[in-house]
Amino acid sequence: MMTMNAREREGLLHLLRVRFEKNSDRHEGVEWAHVHARLIGSRAALQSLLEMEATGGEPDVIGKADQSGGFIFCDCSQESPTGRRSTCYDAEARASRKEHKPESSAAEMAAKIGIELLTEEQYRALQELGKFDTKTSSWISTPADVRALGGALFCDRRYDKVFVYHNGAESYYAARGFRGLLRV
Repeated sequence: MMTMNAREREGLLHLLRVRFEKNSDRHEGVEWAHVHARLIGSRAALQSLLEMEATGGEPDVIGKADQSGGFIFCDCSQESPTGRRSTCYDAEARASRKEHKPESSAAEMAAKIGIELLTEEQYRALQELGKFDTKTSSWISTPADVRALGGALFCDRRYDKVFVYHNGAESYYAARGFRGLLRV
């Protein structure tokens, strides 16, 4: 994980604020001052957001997390984050490949960054805020029964509809990555 100095922290906070203000339709009723206060109180969240940004995720607030005053950040890049593509689903899938193993997997990268893979429900909710993954696709959190059979799920948006597909968890493609979610 990248380490952040004070100047980088201020730069990240500025970038997040500009994105927040530019995309107010993603988080109606949420005030930047409250988000900023939450971020300042969590070095781990700032580190995760820095990693999300560095890998092309363009994180933004998409709503309130719960009654505790927290917020949900999600990757809002138009396409699946460029720095998180060409990954299979998880470490088990990566280990099962006999050749051409990818450097990492979606689940491993998400854990390293400190974010969660989106569920199908979260992915569909994100698509209500814009048109994402019209040329790429994103792995999503896969139910244990599907994963136990060797499969994994991914989503994209085509023909103005959101589609959920399956693939072998060990597969990977240049146009498939993953989106993450962070509760702050």
